[in-house]
Amino acid sequence: MFQSLGLLVISNLFMTFAWYGHLKSNQHSKLWMVILVSWGIAFFEYCFQVPANRIGIQHMNIAQLKVAQEVITMTVFGLFAVLYMKVPLTKNFLYASICLVMAAFFMFRDRV
Repeated sequence: MFQSLGLLVISNLFMTFAWYGHLKSNQHSKLWMVILVSWGIAFFEYCFQVPANRIGIQHMNIAQLKVAQEVITMTVFGLFAVLYMKVPLTKNFLYASICLVMAAFFMFRDRV
């Protein structure tokens, strides 16, 4: 299960930069160029995402796998937003994090 979660973290790092990384510095680049670069980055996301899901489904049901993915996605995105995009950390990040933790708790509580 931890191998799957690790692959999901790596996958989300690639996807976050593919989707949002260009917003910081490439505002004047041609849109078609940004799309091609984003697709190139997203290819590597899939190289980690697909094996993560195949490994993860052996240890979690599909709903648990999806919730784990969303928690990882929001964690990676939160760090990206604060550290790379310099978005100020607010109480809303805390409230959203609590909601995600509760979602994971309810999805996995039968396993505990």
